[in-house]
Amino acid sequence: MISIEEALQHVQSQKINTTSEEKDLSSALGYHLAETITAPFDMPDFDNSSMDGYAVCGIYESYTIIGEVAAGNTATNKLEDGKAMRIFTGGKVPDNTTAVVMQEKTSVEKKTSVEKDVLTINGEITAGQNIRAKGGELHLGQEVFTTGHYINAASLGMLASLGKTSIKVFKKPIVRLITTGNELITPGMERKTGQIFESNSHAISGALLQQGYKCTEKQQIEDDFELIKSGIASYLKQTDVLLLSGGISVGDYDYVKAALEENGVEEIYYKVFQKPGKPLYFGRKDDTFVFALPGNPASSLSCFYIHVLPLLQRLSGGKRNGLPQVNLPLAHDYELKGDRPAFLKAHVYNNEVTILDGQMSSMIRSMAVGNALAFIPKPQKLDSGDTVQCLLIS
Repeated sequence: MISIEEALQHVQSQKINTTSEEKDLSSALGYHLAETITAPFDMPDFDNSSMDGYAVCGIYESYTIIGEVAAGNTATNKLEDGKAMRIFTGGKVPDNTTAVVMQEKTSVEKKTSVEKDVLTINGEITAGQNIRAKGGELHLGQEVFTTGHYINAASLGMLASLGKTSIKVFKKPIVRLITTGNELITPGMERKTGQIFESNSHAISGALLQQGYKCTEKQQIEDDFELIKSGIASYLKQTDVLLLSGGISVGDYDYVKAALEENGVEEIYYKVFQKPGKPLYFGRKDDTFVFALPGNPASSLSCFYIHVLPLLQRLSGGKRNGLPQVNLPLAHDYELKGDRPAFLKAHVYNNEVTILDGQMSSMIRSMAVGNALAFIPKPQKLDSGDTVQCLLIS
């Protein structure tokens, strides 16, 4: 049995191969860049107005209005001293513009068709005000995003504003899932005493989707050594990460570990000194990684977040290492009993953490209503206000 730290280090130390592909911006959300992006031009590449108002030349109380500049107008306009032009947000600032005065701080005296309208300023003018300067956000050739950058919604907007239609990203790992157990039946079937509805495949598939991945294929197998061995053999092909749930403990019908050995999977570790999820297995065959997760629902899902997710993130070319972590004060007294470090189902709210009831590894409801795992490194008594490390699930 190894420590949590040792288990995580084993995952981090694995040599991995990443591959890239070209993705249209419309389908690149949630991927990591496999290239460095530099600015192909200054951004903005012309001085423009940050609001609706008037571009003025010189600092005076009034100006003669000589025209108008709309957003998207590509003509080059020029102001002379004491002159102004009506301008709209994003409009190209005329040459010789001293400042743009917001519309609300002006008044206009309408003249006859022969005379020009007169603009009066209500307030002070500061040179350069309300002008978005050329290159104010990016300069030509400036690094925008580095390899490994996570593509979120704002990233897509930034890339589109640079004229990009597609980008090179790291491929996401192919994940397949096997659940085992004679007692398991599919939801919707008639349930008899002694049977339970299979839920782990739904929880793990959902966790994958929540974190930006997907389960390519999954199957439910009875506690039969040959069937499990055959199922593993079929899923080891063209799979980056194979997940198994159940059948990894020491019971008479726990065949997963032996079936993995028969398929040539090299054990990296088996059993982690933690609660829940002690009977956790991690192995590898060539470039396929295998996690055998405990069958209890909360244990299975907790092990996914703590141990599987960091590997998926590495295989995706990302820089993250598991769930986001924060240290927060405990909202109440709590005592951790037993002999192992524990990841406890918890709820983070208003900058404090509450450890929930229902901490047994078979209980998943408390995980469903919670949004974090609170890590307590050793059995101890904690007082309200003591700081606890929290892994944020959502």
